Amino acid sequence: MLEIILIVATVLTLALLVLALVMLRNLPAHSAKVLEVQHRAMLSDLHDGLNKQGDRLIAAQTDLSERLRAAVGEELRATRDAVNALQAKQDALRSEMLTQTMAKLTEQGRADQELIQNSFRNATQHLATSIEALSKTVDGRLEQIGGKVNERLDEGFKKTNETFVSVMARLATIDEAQKKIDGLTTNVVSLQELLGDKRSRGAFGEVQLEGLVRNILSPQAYEMQYTLPNGTRADCVLKLPEPTGMVAVDSKFPLENYHRMFDAASPAEKLVAEKQFKADIKKHVDDIGSKYIIPNVTSDGAVMFIPAEAVFAEIHAHHSDVVDYAMQRRVWIVSPTTLMAVLNTARAVMKDVETRKQVHIIKDELGKLGKEFGRFDERMKKLADHIRQAHEDAKDVQITSEKISKRFISIERVELDAISEHPVALE
Repeated sequence: MLEIILIVATVLTLALLVLALVMLRNLPAHSAKVLEVQHRAMLSDLHDGLNKQGDRLIAAQTDLSERLRAAVGEELRATRDAVNALQAKQDALRSEMLTQTMAKLTEQGRADQELIQNSFRNATQHLATSIEALSKTVDGRLEQIGGKVNERLDEGFKKTNETFVSVMARLATIDEAQKKIDGLTTNVVSLQELLGDKRSRGAFGEVQLEGLVRNILSPQAYEMQYTLPNGTRADCVLKLPEPTGMVAVDSKFPLENYHRMFDAASPAEKLVAEKQFKADIKKHVDDIGSKYIIPNVTSDGAVMFIPAEAVFAEIHAHHSDVVDYAMQRRVWIVSPTTLMAVLNTARAVMKDVETRKQVHIIKDELGKLGKEFGRFDERMKKLADHIRQAHEDAKDVQITSEKISKRFISIERVELDAISEHPVALE
């Protein structure tokens, strides 16, 4: 303000000087001098007035500055007191807000934790219920399947026992028949006289063959005097299951040269009879091989039945070349004893086929059971995956809960700056 007044006074002074100079130029010299003196006196007065006015202004400005300084100081003190009061209120408000925020976060965290625990408890209960229901279903299914399997096995065991009883009964019948045959052989005065004729021997062999076959096999398993497609008639054919098929059995009784071997008077006669005996056997083998082995009709082999055990024993004991010859022609030489073994084997094979039909049913049931077990295994794997996933979710929930707890602890310790610099991510 003082500076403005001084500037205004200076401007007025300069204006007066300029006016005086202009007037001095326009007045005469004498008047100019008088005016110059007056003007100087006026300037001196003006200068003194200005100096006094400046002193007054300086004094007034000094006084004003002192009063202004005092007022500003007072205002600053009042402002400082207000700021301090405001800071105290701000601190109190911050503490209150932090307390309320922490209480809300704690309550919300407890609610979230309770919600998580309830969800996990519900999921666990639902999973336990599902597992229990699945276990009951599986147990019921297994019990049902086990009942069917036991029923099938009981039926199979029952039929097996019946078959075994039937086998034992037939063996007893065979033993009785064998005893009768032995008794008949014992009571015969002379087998040589009875079997002296070839037709008689042939008839005896056929009768013995039919008796053995009838005692061991069922009527559906054989046929006597069967005519083959090539026009030849076999004494008997065995109708065995595939791949064996139909096996022809023909009775041969080479008895004449057999007796000549043992009744020979000299080794030479015995040798001749032996050669003739071998020739007879080979001829029978050739006849059977050519007549009773038909491709795609019969089996690839046939049976030559020799009704006399002694003749059979002689062939296998002392004429192995004849046996080899017969084997090469796919003809099997049998006696009554070995034929019974063959027939028993055939019967066992047919029984086995019948049993396999039942086993096929059991196998089908076991296949169904295997499929059910496969489904059970898949469902158990899915259940294991669900349990593993639930376990992993529980771990994730636990990790999130730990992070929330750490955040609560950080908030309780008023680590807001640390939290803002390093925020904890909640996943």
